[in-house]
Amino acid sequence: MENKDIDIIKNMKTIEWLKAQLLSSVAELYNALANGEENTKENLEDFISNIILESLLLGKRLGLNYGDIKSALRDNIKLNLIEEHKIERWYGDLSVLLEFIDKNKD
Repeated sequence: MENKDIDIIKNMKTIEWLKAQLLSSVAELYNALANGEENTKENLEDFISNIILESLLLGKRLGLNYGDIKSALRDNIKLNLIEEHKIERWYGDLSVLLEFIDKNKD
């Protein structure tokens, strides 16, 4: 088997593993919230940050660029602002998120 074939198989296995990890992280978050466990701010931050991390890594393995993902996120937020998404109307979260992303343009 050629190195190229091995790399493709390795990438496919990594994608499947990341998909499983992402689902597992989402399930852990749901489980913690549903069971009313004593959720510290740090626990919830860990759950959410794992979901974001695994999503970004999965995107990378699928051939996407981190910068393009960030740009698509900004575009998505802007579109939801224009469409007056309920979360924005009720809490203003999308405006705050867009401001956060724009301030942290590393």
